[in-house]
Amino acid sequence: MKTILLLALLLLSALVAPAQHAGLAALLQQQRVPGMQLIHTKGGKTTAYSVGQRRAGQAAPVTAGTIFQAASLGKVVLAYAALRLVDQGRLDLDQPLLTYGPYPRLNGEPRAARITARMVLGHTTGLPNWADNPLGPTWKTSVLRLKFAPDSCWSYSGEGYAFLQKTLEHITGESWEVLARQQVFGPLKMTNSSFVWQPRFAANAATGHDKAGKPTEIRQFQEANAGFSLLTTAADYRRFVQALATGTGLTPATARLLTTAANAANRCGHAPTPTDARIAWACGVGLVNTSRGPALWHWGDNDDCQNFFLTFPATGESLVFFTNGANGLRLTDELLRRFVGPGEYYTQQWLNEK
Repeated sequence: MKTILLLALLLLSALVAPAQHAGLAALLQQQRVPGMQLIHTKGGKTTAYSVGQRRAGQAAPVTAGTIFQAASLGKVVLAYAALRLVDQGRLDLDQPLLTYGPYPRLNGEPRAARITARMVLGHTTGLPNWADNPLGPTWKTSVLRLKFAPDSCWSYSGEGYAFLQKTLEHITGESWEVLARQQVFGPLKMTNSSFVWQPRFAANAATGHDKAGKPTEIRQFQEANAGFSLLTTAADYRRFVQALATGTGLTPATARLLTTAANAANRCGHAPTPTDARIAWACGVGLVNTSRGPALWHWGDNDDCQNFFLTFPATGESLVFFTNGANGLRLTDELLRRFVGPGEYYTQQWLNEK
């Protein structure tokens, strides 16, 4: 009887996988997203899909090894590395960052002396998202001014993460790429991840696409920026998400900072909405009270690629997906319902309100 049941389950799995793949391909086509990697983990079982093309109009398929831009999902990697340094006694979350080293772009901004790592990780620094194009030639010398008083309200800031990245480089004497390898990629065996372009990525890298589904470029970042330059795969990033959910590599007290609200997401200059009550922010990661329970989450958006993860620490279930299209986040709710199950997840509703 057990043998018959096992054979039946294997047959069912063989029938479901192609149907699911076809359904995902249709969903991508509907939203003009050329390609996607997706990994769902539940109960110790991991299901992975690679769907579509690396570049629209060309035959080369997305595979499990295709390199995607992770965009702002790199911020969570910086947060995890910072917490590792806290455990090593090298960083104090509440010590003003300017006491560790200078940041010339903030010269002439007296309120910046209050900014701490905890504020950066919770997006309460008061800094803008980006004061200038961070890929442009003048970004490093552009003047940076606060939009809001530090620790007064929630305002998403890539500039804050750039400031913290520079601080970690001051503290350790290492570049961010080296630090990421030491503190994250190496320990978690993320062998296909880097914050700078690697020549080995060229054979299997995804091209970005705009909202119409037209190709843009393969971004070959030459300088590491924790805010947006992470290049990786869903398989590698799933390892990272599992580490977040379990607190791997962190002391128990520090690991709790990833699952405990540091502040409510009371958005600066934004009228409260019903969804706000569902969202809070921990040290570097979003918290959401879904209809299926509390979860950690974050999104990534480099304009021509969009990505997402959500994980339930209580069960270890997670969904990670990477897309090479500007409409990728439109897939989020449908993918969550297909893989995690029916329910309300609130993250996209909240993002659409900002």
